[in-house]
Amino acid sequence: MNLQTPNAAAEAAVILAERRRSGVQGARLPLPLRPQDAETALAIQAAVSAQLGERIGGWKCGLPVEGQPVAAPIYANTIHNSSPCTAWVRDGQVRVEPELAFVLAHDLPTRSAPYTKAEIDAAIGSTHLALELIDSRYSAPDDAGFIENLSDGLLNQGLYLGPQVDTERARAANTLLISVDEGVTKQRQLQGRHPNGEPRAPLYWLAEFLRTSGQGLQAGQIVITGSYAGSFGLPLARDISIRYGDMGVLRAHFLPK
Repeated sequence: MNLQTPNAAAEAAVILAERRRSGVQGARLPLPLRPQDAETALAIQAAVSAQLGERIGGWKCGLPVEGQPVAAPIYANTIHNSSPCTAWVRDGQVRVEPELAFVLAHDLPTRSAPYTKAEIDAAIGSTHLALELIDSRYSAPDDAGFIENLSDGLLNQGLYLGPQVDTERARAANTLLISVDEGVTKQRQLQGRHPNGEPRAPLYWLAEFLRTSGQGLQAGQIVITGSYAGSFGLPLARDISIRYGDMGVLRAHFLPK
């Protein structure tokens, strides 16, 4: 673990946790507190969770990128399943990513033996349309780079959980036409593709990552595994509907926190 000062992770977490509470963005972490590797970034993540004292209601994840883990907690108090949904707003809009969400019906605790795909499949209770709610605690997250963004939860500010869909159809949904209706004349269509091809592939990786890191997954937690269409802004105070191909329609109405 590359810590430039003995208490760097805790000191960085104080800054990031306060920004999560207030919604006020700021500069990158001071140089002595910036993580230099994924291990340190994950230590800051965990310290932020401890600072907030919030239950982890889910995870966002993806397959590792250049050997770096792609995983961040989603706090239970930031998960919404009905409208109006409140979120931190930037430039008058809420940024979202259209995803599929897997809700676990059974624990996948730490143990010595690896989990099989069949065991992880059996732990999935339902699959839902979802929107990841995007925000950063940095005012210029693109300047921070992957490791520093990893320490800040990979731009997550929460999750909007939509309707349940057919689990087996969702399992094979490597492409989806995303149709966005903002409730006025503006409509758009996005040719969606899952970044890892198989929607469950990052979940399989996450279960093993958390098993070996001493955390595990719990029943009721929700896992999202990657956006079908990058991120985009949605307006406030409008009835919005997003169609995920022939999987179903998610409806949402956003208000500022």
